[in-house]
Amino acid sequence: MKINYNMSAVITNNQLHRTENNLTSAMEKLSSGLKINHAKDDAAGMAISNKMRLQIDGLDQASRNASDGTSVLQTTDGALNEVTSIIQRMRELAVQTATGTNTQADKKAAQHEIESLKDEINRVSRDTEFNTKILLDGTLEQRVYAKNVSRISTSVYVNPGDYDVMVSAAATKGTVEAEAAKFNDMTAEIGISGSLKVNGSQIDISASDTYEEVFEKIRNGAEIGEMDATVDGGKLVFTSAFYGDDTDLDVSCSSLPLADALGFSTKDKMGIVTEGKDATVELVDGFADTATTKVTGNRVTISDKDGFEFNFLIDDGFSDNTDPVKFEVTDIGAMSLQIGANQYQTMDVRIARVDTETLFIDDMDVTTVHGADRAISTLDEALATVSGIRASIGAYSNRLDYAVESLDETSENVTSALSRIEDVDMAEEMSEYTQQNVLQQAAISVLTQANDLPQQVLQLLQ
Repeated sequence: MKINYNMSAVITNNQLHRTENNLTSAMEKLSSGLKINHAKDDAAGMAISNKMRLQIDGLDQASRNASDGTSVLQTTDGALNEVTSIIQRMRELAVQTATGTNTQADKKAAQHEIESLKDEINRVSRDTEFNTKILLDGTLEQRVYAKNVSRISTSVYVNPGDYDVMVSAAATKGTVEAEAAKFNDMTAEIGISGSLKVNGSQIDISASDTYEEVFEKIRNGAEIGEMDATVDGGKLVFTSAFYGDDTDLDVSCSSLPLADALGFSTKDKMGIVTEGKDATVELVDGFADTATTKVTGNRVTISDKDGFEFNFLIDDGFSDNTDPVKFEVTDIGAMSLQIGANQYQTMDVRIARVDTETLFIDDMDVTTVHGADRAISTLDEALATVSGIRASIGAYSNRLDYAVESLDETSENVTSALSRIEDVDMAEEMSEYTQQNVLQQAAISVLTQANDLPQQVLQLLQ
C-alpha cells in the first residue's frame, strides 16, 4: 500500500473532471437550444451555419426590397389610372365638340376644360413620388442621347446600344402666298365686301374695314382654320399649323374683286400654293431588318416585333444627307431593385415619362376646324401609350410578387437546413444530461472512498 500517490483518487478525479465538462456542455446546449455554441463543438458546422445565416438575412432583406418595389409600382399605377381617366374625359370633350351643333363659344369652353386637364396630367407627372423619388418625370427611364431631335421615348424592349437614323429631307409646312402686295398701307380701307374661307373657317370682310382690321380678322379666322396668317413684304401669307403631307391648304375668296383686293390671283381666287411634306427618314444602323417606320410630319415612330418601339420628334427644319442622327440608348436611369441575397441579383424597372409632351397632346386644340377630329385620334394614341406603360408596370408587379414568394420559400428552406445543423435535439441532450449527472454523482461518491484508502495504512502502524 502506498500513501504518497493515491492513484485511485487521481484516476477518479480525472474522470470526474471529464464528467463535469460533459455535464456543463449538456447544460449549455439545453439552455441555449443550440448544439454548436463554440467553434470547438463543430468547426465545419460552425462555418456552414454562418454562411447560411448570412444568406437567410440577405434573403429576408431582398424580400423586403421586392415588396418596396411593388409599393412603388402600385403608386405609379394608381397615378396612371387617374391619367387614363383624364384622357377619357378629354376624348369625351373632343367627341362633343366634333358635332356641328356647337358654336365657337362652346368649343372654347370645352378647350378651357381641356387645358385645365392638361395641367393636371403635367402635375401628376411632376408630383407623383415615393420616398421623395419622383416616378413619372422620366428620371426612372433609361437615358437616350441624340442631337437634332426631341421627345425621345422608347419601349422597355429597346435594348441599350447605338441606333442611327438618316434624315435626308426635313418636314415642311404648306403655304399659300398672295401674288401681289396689298397690305403696304394698313390704314387704307379695303373698299370691297365679301368673305374669305381658310380651311372651312369663314372670315367676313366689310368694305369699310382697313387693311389692319382685315388682317386681324384673317389672323383670327386662320387660327381656327389651322393656319398662321402673316404679312411679308405687303403680301398676305398663310402657313399651315402642322407639318406633313396631310396639311390642309384650302383658301378661297367669295369674289374676284375681293381676291384682287387681297392680292390673290383673279383666275382661281387664291395665290401660290406649296404643299407640306413629311420628313424623309431612313434606318441606317442598329435596327432589325423587320423594323418599320411611320413618319407623320416631323414625328417618327419606329416599331418592330416583340414590342420594340422608338419615338422621336425631328427638330424644325433639320435634315442632313451626310451624317445620320445617332441615338445612344444607355442602361442609365432605370431603377435597380436588389431582389437577391448576393451581388448582381437585381431587377431593373423602367418607368416612362408621362406628360402632355410625351403623349403629344400638349398642342391639342378642339376650337380649330379639324381640331376635334384630330384630338380624337391623338387621344386614342395617348390612351394606348398609357395603357402600354401600365401593362409593363403590371408585368413588373407580377414578377416581383413571384420574387417575394420565391425569396420567402428559399429563406424558409435554408432556415430549416440551418436548424438541422445548429439546433439541439432536446430529448437526446436531456438524456445525455441525465447520464452525465448520474456519472458525476457516482464519481463524487467513488472519489470520497478513494480519499479514505490512505487511512487504512494507520491500521498497519498500530
